[in-house]
Amino acid sequence: MTSFKNSLVLVRHGQSEWNERNLFTGWRDPGLTDKGVIEARWAGRVLKDRHMQFDLAFTSKLKRAQRTLDIILAEIDQENIEIRQHSDLNERDYGELSGLNKNEAMDKFGGDQVMIWRRSYDIAPPGGESLKDTAGRVIPYYKDHIWPAVKAGRTVVVAAHGNSLRALIMHLEKISAEDILTREVATAAPIIYDLDDRGLAIDRQELVDSKGRDDGK
Repeated sequence: MTSFKNSLVLVRHGQSEWNERNLFTGWRDPGLTDKGVIEARWAGRVLKDRHMQFDLAFTSKLKRAQRTLDIILAEIDQENIEIRQHSDLNERDYGELSGLNKNEAMDKFGGDQVMIWRRSYDIAPPGGESLKDTAGRVIPYYKDHIWPAVKAGRTVVVAAHGNSLRALIMHLEKISAEDILTREVATAAPIIYDLDDRGLAIDRQELVDSKGRDDGK
């Protein structure tokens, strides 16, 4: 068993059915594609190779993150650990963009406007959230629930979404609002953090890049 003081692992869900179709997903709830399942298995296998074992898991209320977590825990033979689900870890809400193909959204709202919504920190699409809004729920949840568990000596895994994890990474690594917009979070690529006594990152290891995966054979 590999154990670190103040160890936290973050994992974005594997490819979803709407990722594959290039749709804005947000709080909509599609499942994983076959590729997404393979990616989640890869994540579990690389964690197993590191002899990682967890005391507690957190995930969102969306099934693509939940399924990814279940697959990972099955791969490391830890299906019976405590799992806490909360909507504060959900993906950014894309509001009226949700369900639209990226090209359809540009036709409807204009390409420049869509890029502003996608790539700005504090400008939300109609009826949705900005990354700043997402951070406004993710970071308090981390401080109130995830960090206390890690600080108490529990090794924790969080399976969530590209933007909810981006918001958390911004806090952990003290990344600026401008710089976080260029940080990509690969699907099902576990990131191991060692944290200091304030719950901030002192070391970061990304274990696998999903671009390098094969078909799972």
